[in-house]
Amino acid sequence: MAQGGWHIGVIGGSGLADGVGLEDAQEIPVSSPFGEPSGPVTMGTLDGVRFTFLARHGAGHRLPPSAINYRANIDVLKRCGVTDILSLSAIGSLREELAPGDFVAVDQLIDRTAGRERSFFGPGLVAHVSLADPLCPRLSGLAAEAATAAGATVHAGGCYVAIEGPQFSTRAESGLYRAWGADVIGMTALPEAYLAREAELPYALLAMVTDYDAWRESEAGVEAAHVFAVMKANAQTARSALRHLAASLPPKRAASPIDTALEHAFATDPAARDPELVARLGAVAGRVLG
Repeated sequence: MAQGGWHIGVIGGSGLADGVGLEDAQEIPVSSPFGEPSGPVTMGTLDGVRFTFLARHGAGHRLPPSAINYRANIDVLKRCGVTDILSLSAIGSLREELAPGDFVAVDQLIDRTAGRERSFFGPGLVAHVSLADPLCPRLSGLAAEAATAAGATVHAGGCYVAIEGPQFSTRAESGLYRAWGADVIGMTALPEAYLAREAELPYALLAMVTDYDAWRESEAGVEAAHVFAVMKANAQTARSALRHLAASLPPKRAASPIDTALEHAFATDPAARDPELVARLGAVAGRVLG
């Protein structure tokens, strides 16, 4: 993508767009050939920067992590013209120094989900994107700086292990993930981040610590009520971080290597490609499929 303006897609809670100060806000339903997204998008501007919000779990938090149509969500954001995606979500901490209320700009991922649609591609059009560094360092850095400016304690970097849920992990699992080198735990970053890369959209994850998961043997395990309470208490900080992000973005968006992630990813010969799948990928991969 050539130099030009920013258009930030934000995936977060159902009330995130409310109270953020979005100008010219419009709620728009957007359809996807990959099925129903979590809900309509809310588009508007913050400090002159275009933002598009999508509630990951739908209105009223009706969708559990495993029922979210991640493909449709990324596809509709691409159709809306977003240039970059910022995910805001709750996480559990696997490290003492990552305390409830802190924010973490995640930079690595471990996938422990099961049964989710992990790719836009498949039989009839095979593609392999690089995921060595699955998060966008530029947007992650900008988001971390914005959250710091909003008054949050922010940790730059951290490995996120994505579990299937909807149950929280056992103490044995929590200890295992710590031994693997994971720093935080959640249920929604994957396959969301993988699909964003396939859609050539730089993706950052600014996550809010709500609890210490289950690895502290002397403490009770995670309770949903506590998680929701911490999220509610820090919602205004997240909104403030978005306003700071809008104000701090460079006037021009320089091209990112992620903008061309599909450039050499296709393995299927053009003559053998499935026309129906190619048509479904019009938004996600139209730049390279023509």
